[in-house]
Amino acid sequence: MDRPPDDHSAYAAWLAADAHLELLRQNADEDELIVYALGKHTFIHAVAVKENTLDPVDADDLLRWSGNPFSACSASYAWGGGRDDVWIERSAPVVGSKILCASSPLIFGRSIDRLPGQSISYFEVSQEYAHMNDIHHYPEHRAYCRFDKHGDLERVVTITHDGRGVSLVTFKRSLLEKYLAASDSALVRMFDFQLVRHKQFGSWPNIPENVFVQVPVFYRQKIDPGKTAYTRGVQIIRPTRPKAAIFSDIKKGHGEDDRYVDFLAHDFRNDVVTSISTDPQATTNYFQADSNSLPYETSPAFFKSEVLVKYKNDTDKYAIEERNIYCRGAWMLRGYDVNKAGQIHVYICDFQNLPYEEQLYWKSFNEHPKSGISERAMRNDFCGQWFNYTDPLQKIKNILEGWKKSNTTWWKLRDPVLVRRVAVPRTDSLDEWAREFKNLSMLVIEGFDTKVIHHRLKEMNLQWKSDEKSLVLLERILFGSPANGSDRKLNGLKLVQRIRSKIDAHARGGEASDIADHAIREHGSYSEHFEAVCLQIESELKSIEHAFNVVLGKQTETTS
Repeated sequence: MDRPPDDHSAYAAWLAADAHLELLRQNADEDELIVYALGKHTFIHAVAVKENTLDPVDADDLLRWSGNPFSACSASYAWGGGRDDVWIERSAPVVGSKILCASSPLIFGRSIDRLPGQSISYFEVSQEYAHMNDIHHYPEHRAYCRFDKHGDLERVVTITHDGRGVSLVTFKRSLLEKYLAASDSALVRMFDFQLVRHKQFGSWPNIPENVFVQVPVFYRQKIDPGKTAYTRGVQIIRPTRPKAAIFSDIKKGHGEDDRYVDFLAHDFRNDVVTSISTDPQATTNYFQADSNSLPYETSPAFFKSEVLVKYKNDTDKYAIEERNIYCRGAWMLRGYDVNKAGQIHVYICDFQNLPYEEQLYWKSFNEHPKSGISERAMRNDFCGQWFNYTDPLQKIKNILEGWKKSNTTWWKLRDPVLVRRVAVPRTDSLDEWAREFKNLSMLVIEGFDTKVIHHRLKEMNLQWKSDEKSLVLLERILFGSPANGSDRKLNGLKLVQRIRSKIDAHARGGEASDIADHAIREHGSYSEHFEAVCLQIESELKSIEHAFNVVLGKQTETTS
């Protein structure tokens, strides 16, 4: 569109700027609105303007506009004039139009002046707009982004430079309309299309200028047939939806929905397993129960343990804690637990915080209860009693968190993501079980620093072999040299390492099968085996902590 045609007749038609004007008209209805564009022949810049200043529209005033995002506003230190102090002077943009003088810029152009010809220009979004929409700049995405209701990164303001002087800034329409509606404003888009062959251009000819008023677009145009032309004007863009609908979305908040899902759940009030909707009107609570027979909102629904796999497989997006699941920047599912049958259970009311699509995902794993809710859930949630239980994996994480906070020298957290990544396996999947042991190994064992352990061995006058790994070295610190006849070992930690090395996607059968079969035979399930090993590791980590504290002369209690 910005490339002058070589053909004479096509060039003559190009000067009328029909394609440029059509771009403005089409984009006014699109999901991404152009707020700034700069090319060889194109300039577009949009600002927010109060509706009361546009009623009626003063086309003559608006057509006097001038300026750009780099002159949107300015502030500077000032002094002199007979005064001894220094003060701040703030100036409104000089835009030629009285109406636009009171406009609200959406972007601000900034320049870093280095050496001649080496200036760097960039754009900042209005802080007010950024704060209201909770957006942040992500340079790698060339955009201001936020997390949507599913925890996915959403580009809200996109900023593109092609490296040759062409720039484009677009705003996501849905959020911009909220801003315009709440501020009782419209988007006023200034444009200037200077259609010339620059190498042949000298000055604008002294010929009449035409004015076209085709609300919401009006412009001044001068065309020297076959030679040069400019089209300079203003376009007014208003929200496409009624204010009431926009305000309703704002009041609902981020990610709320009017769609609900029915789950098979235990209606313990009426002692029946039935279908219960997540619609708040379909359930009741203890305070309102006298006037109806609806199921309680705390009715539990039960799910196959595989429902958690999705969240375990994307630790950048999700975090699983003892009884809560978090989706970054979006939602939290609270109060889930695991019953004796290995089912995941969740109260109907807690699904109301999830997007409709997420509820549908859980629906696909919904099943008839095989057992009641967990003892922990019963005592915590219904009896109001303290249930003094922390699963063994969480105890390990608590110990490591204590080590991290106290800046231990013998162990370091290699990557904070590892803490979120490891979780108790809940399915009968050998791959999930092996993966969680691998994650546990990466979190715990890879954190030990062999150089520091070597130093401790020297202090204790103990010998070691150069090829010995961290666990063997730690056993020497804990139990002394093998020559002492000690058969005590860090069996839990060593089992983790053994499972990691023997059971993976490329190793099946033989010793790998023996390990897996033994886990099921001795513990009944992969989850029970994993927790038993974690319980063993918890004790071993406390012993390691105690041993190092003794070496350091710190007779302190181990981390609880």
